[in-house]
Formats: sequence, C-alpha cells, structure tokens
Amino acid sequence: MIIRQHLARTGSRALVRSSSHPLRRFLSAETDARHVSADDSIKQLHTLDTQLDTPSLPPASTNDSHTHPSATPAQLSAQVAEQYHQFKKQQQLIGKLGSDITPHYQPHTLLNNPPSPADVTLELLLASEAHQGHATSIWNPANARYIHGIRQGTHIISLEVTAAHLRRAAKVVQEVSRRAGMVLFVGTRDGQDRAVVRAAELAKGYHLFERWIPGSITNGQQILGRCKTKVVNEKDVEIDGFDEQLWGRPVLRPDLVVCLNPLENYVLLHECALNNIPTIGVIDTNADPTWVTYPIPANDDSLRCIQVIAGVLGRAGELGQKARLAAAERGEVVYSPAKGLVLPGDEDKAAADTSAREQLSPDEQQKLDEGIVDPDDLATMLDEAAHHEGKAKSDRIKVVS
Repeated sequence: MIIRQHLARTGSRALVRSSSHPLRRFLSAETDARHVSADDSIKQLHTLDTQLDTPSLPPASTNDSHTHPSATPAQLSAQVAEQYHQFKKQQQLIGKLGSDITPHYQPHTLLNNPPSPADVTLELLLASEAHQGHATSIWNPANARYIHGIRQGTHIISLEVTAAHLRRAAKVVQEVSRRAGMVLFVGTRDGQDRAVVRAAELAKGYHLFERWIPGSITNGQQILGRCKTKVVNEKDVEIDGFDEQLWGRPVLRPDLVVCLNPLENYVLLHECALNNIPTIGVIDTNADPTWVTYPIPANDDSLRCIQVIAGVLGRAGELGQKARLAAAERGEVVYSPAKGLVLPGDEDKAAADTSAREQLSPDEQQKLDEGIVDPDDLATMLDEAAHHEGKAKSDRIKVVS
C-alpha cells in the first residue's frame, strides 16, 4: 500500500520531466535550422548584388602580347628560341624511341605487285603465317621432315624448308614457261580465285577456281573436245588457215599443274599422275606430300600465304615467258613444234616430207614417232632425205587453247 501511494504521488511529475526534455531539444534544433537558412539566403542576396554591380571582364587571351603587354618583341623571340631549343634537345633524347610501322601490310599489294622468287624471305613467310600447321592429332607422318616443332598442340612448319621448296617450284615453273609449256593454276577454295587468276595472267597460263570435272584429262576428248584451239608462231602471233586441220585433233593437256588445295582436288592429281603430268602443290601437315611431284610445305588455310605462293610462281612464269620471247626475237625456237600441221600453201612440201619420211629407216621412224629425235636433227634428216636445204616454217608453230 505504501509503495502504491508513493508511485501515485511522484509518477506524474516524472513523466512531465522526461517528456519536456525531447520537446525542448526539438524546438531548439528547429529554430537553429531556420536561423541557418536565413543566413544562407542573406549571403546569396549579397552575392547577387555584387555580381550586378561589378562590370563583366573580357575573356583572357592566350596570346602572350595580351597577357604580358609589357613584353617586347625581342623578349618574345627569345622565349620562342628557348622553347625550340628545349624541343630539339628532347627530340635528340627520345626521338629514337618507339617502333617504325611505315611498312605495314597492305592486302592489295600481293595481287597488284606480287613478290618474285628473289623476294622470298623468312620474314615474308612468317608474316603470311606459312608456318602454322594443324593439330598434332590429325597430322600425316609423311610430313615429319617438314615440321620444325610443336607449340600448344599445333605443328609448326619449318620456314627454311618452305622457302627452299618454293624456290625449287619457281624454277620448275620458269623453265616450263620458257619452253612454251602449258601451266594450269588450280585453286578451288573460297578467296583463292583472285590469286589464281593473277598468277595465270603473269605466267600466260590457264586457271581453274571452280570444281574440277573428273575425267578432263583421262577422258578429255569427250569433255573438252569442243574447246576452241588456235595456232600461233614463236612470237605468240595467231596464224589463220588451220581450222580444218585442227578439227578432230586430240585435246590439249597441261604440261604442269599448280594445285593450291590438294585435299579437295585429289582426282585432278590422280589423273595427272596417270598421264605423267608433273604437279606442284601446297602441302599442309594433314596432307600427303606424295600426291604431288614438287610439294611446298606451307599453311593452305591462310589466304595471305596462298597469295604469296601463287604470286611467286606467277612471277617465275613471267620470267620464263620473257626469256622465251627474247629468244624468239633472236630467231631461236626453244620448244618442240606441233606435229601433223601444214602451213596453208605448203601442201606440196608436206607431201615431199611424207615421202622423205618413208625413205627413213625403221629405227629412225620409230624415234620420230616417239618424239625422241631433236627438232633440229629431225629437220636435218628430212632435208637430207628430200635433197633440199633450209628450215621449214612449220617447225615454228604450236597449238594453244
């Protein structure tokens, strides 16, 4: 009872005291915030008044004559000379730092101006990614002599071997072109058509960038029998009057085939092997180098590598054609003439040659049929048999497509 009476007397006073303190704090904080906001507004008004009263100044000029009106022209020239001297000093110190990137890669140069066999370097082959092979799991063990090593599960082709084989193939193309041989460039993958056409233009050969028709060599009379052919002399000038004689002649076959993707053209390489036609091919680490006569170990998936190889072989063919035409200007014929053709108006002489051939011995006739006799020796034999001198004009003609 005593405790209840004490709480009833003092409880109301304690509640009043405890509730009055937060109210006083709230009122004092609200009045302080109002005083601070009023002071801020007054300061903003004073700032606006000063801005309105102060006139606007013109923007500062970057010229030294405005910032330093007291500077004389002599002082300005001295400052310029000092700055130039400091610039040249820094240029001497750090001018040789960094790298020179002026000879950068330009894709069109490999087509417009392809490299020659003398320009083949390891740097060029490395830049064209000719060293990149395939994964070690799909390699052909016959390519072991062409592989330099393995990096991250991929075979690396030796660029020294690639350069040597490329130069050898270029010599073959050059010699075949010098002897007026027919060179066929084949590349049937996407993007290889321009490189193939450009190489054929340089070597004055033929190109194929679509699917090879099986049997074009082994059964060429049925597939290519309707192709138009013509007769030219040693200077590649067309000679008319052979239309009747060209009818029914066997179709032309290439003397050399350059295949840029042998994996997709195995039928072509097989037909060339059956007919003893030499071949040149780009052999990657997953291909068989025995498919071609002159392999070039390189990356057949790189378009830039294919353009380099095709350009080098095309330039080699161009050198051979220039050498042949230069020999023709001197009156030299470096190829075997076409057989079974008679110049218009020389039918009587052809009959005399036929009768003279009949007077040859059987061994000489067999050599003549097999093509073992040299053209000069053949002309001498026929002249002696027919009892007349001079070299026939028919010994200078050839058949082209």
